[in-house]
Amino acid sequence: MNVISILKQAQLASRKLVTVSDETINSILKDAAGELLLRQDVVLEANQKDLDRMDPANPKYDRLKLTPERLEGIAGDMRNVASLPCPLGKVLDQTTHPNGMIIKKVSAPFGLIGVIYEARPNVTFDVFSLCLKSGNGCILKGGSDADYSNRALISIIHSVLEKYQIDPSVCTLLPPDREATAQLLNAVGIVDLIIPRGSSNLINFVRDNARVPVIETGAGICHTYFDKEGDKEKGQAIVNNAKTRRVSVCNSLDCLLIHKDRLSDLAYVCNNLPDSQVTIYADPEAYAALAGNYPAALLKPATPESFGTEFLDYIMSIKTINSIEEALSHIAAYSSKHSECIITESKEAALLFEQVVDAACVYVNVSTAFTDGAQFGLGAEIGISTQKLHARGPMALAELTSYKYIIEGNGQIRNS
Repeated sequence: MNVISILKQAQLASRKLVTVSDETINSILKDAAGELLLRQDVVLEANQKDLDRMDPANPKYDRLKLTPERLEGIAGDMRNVASLPCPLGKVLDQTTHPNGMIIKKVSAPFGLIGVIYEARPNVTFDVFSLCLKSGNGCILKGGSDADYSNRALISIIHSVLEKYQIDPSVCTLLPPDREATAQLLNAVGIVDLIIPRGSSNLINFVRDNARVPVIETGAGICHTYFDKEGDKEKGQAIVNNAKTRRVSVCNSLDCLLIHKDRLSDLAYVCNNLPDSQVTIYADPEAYAALAGNYPAALLKPATPESFGTEFLDYIMSIKTINSIEEALSHIAAYSSKHSECIITESKEAALLFEQVVDAACVYVNVSTAFTDGAQFGLGAEIGISTQKLHARGPMALAELTSYKYIIEGNGQIRNS
């Protein structure tokens, strides 16, 4: 398969998207959402083929799995995107030159966006809806683990695009092989941007090998700091939710930091975790506080590798901290700059945490599970950016646009 030819066809098709009305785009998204639910039996059958090839104990299994409820959620996200204002053509800034010409800074699509992702078939529809609404073509490079699912989903998308006489190449699924990945990463002049969604290994590989500009998303090493003035009721609820709601997602809790003065409350804070069979790797002080108060089979001594690890599983580490300054230093050393939380009733501690922590999302007395484009009112997301250039945090419609300057005049010329 000639991947470059496929990419060039997608580039050509994507250039025409800016001429499609927002009303038509919205109708396509709503129809695609409806068609997804009408054909959910086909999608679930394809998804089961993928699931049959994966060990259920694999943390990716939950990400891979589609259910009627999850398909309803995907369809709902598409309808939400359709209901949002068009992000294109917005005048971001405007000035009038002394000679009378008008200089406008206007939002515009990137062009063609490549998204590389692993066992996450829901990403297929998220990327399609957000890219279409923002006037971008999209190249989807899913992993082999989800190939049956992705092909079933792309078939639905293409059938709806053809109904509206739009070239299906605006949403292209590449083969799940390494050769296709290599050609996508090197498609300079064809692909405008690449967004990897997945493990830190995937993100590092894309960043290190791409010649096309990259926005890094996804890797989450998330901490929650239980301050000396933290409320233990809030702490118990937040820690349990952040760790166990969905362990396979990037906003799940990996490391609990606890102030030494609150070790007597640690068993209470962790009280609900055994219900989900959460294994804890605790430093000596935390281990001593939990011994006899936490199931012995689920309590293990921490090692250096216990910190700075994105577990994506029912595993959590605990580190005892002597001060908020030490907590801030630990987070600075081990964070992936995704989502960080403090549990405290101290306004001073909360403000210091907000000011000093360098992360896309900083929480005070709130579970990190809320780092999500839909939860932030963005309709859906294409990923959580952990970098600082162009976009940071949940990337939705506004973050999938660039801008250009439009200068209007009446014959002005420059003389010097």
